[in-house]
Formats: sequence, C-alpha cells, structure tokens
Amino acid sequence: MAQLSARPAWTELPYGSSIPEPGTARNCKTGTWRSARPEWSHAECVRCGVCVLFCPEGCLALDLRGYPGADLDYCKGCGICVHECVTGCIRMVDEVE
Repeated sequence: MAQLSARPAWTELPYGSSIPEPGTARNCKTGTWRSARPEWSHAECVRCGVCVLFCPEGCLALDLRGYPGADLDYCKGCGICVHECVTGCIRMVDEVE
C-alpha cells in the first residue's frame, strides 16, 4: 500500500484551490461506536440489493451468492437498510460488550 505524501502548506497550493488527493472514510474505522448492527435472514432474502443501494456509508456488499452483508468496521448502525428492505429480512441486533 502506498504511503500518503506530506500535505502541502497553504502557500504551496496551486491557484483555484484544487485538492491534490480526495478524502476517504476508509482511513477511519467508524463502526466501533454503533449500538446496533444489521443481521440478515438469508432464507427470506430475495437478493434484490436494495439495502446495498440505500446504505449511506457504502459498507454493504453482495457476496458471491448474491446475499448482502455489512463491513462492520464501517457500519454505523443507522438502520436504513432495515427500513428499505422489501422483504423485511434484515433486523437490527443490539451490540454486546
């Protein structure tokens, strides 16, 4: 993995305030502060992918069989996937310490 270069000082930025490298949430694992996480019942899932489309964090993905799952390092537990699920196969489960 390539290391990030040192950021330029404000006096070194080119005119027009261009941003030399985009920001990314991948540098900050935010899943540690959620209070609930999604769980799927694959028996009820029709593999439509609606939950993946509506996830505001982009931490849901379909596996090789087409079933959704969450990258819990980045899932904040907002529950939007549960609300948007057409079959109701997702439920929020409380995190335990």
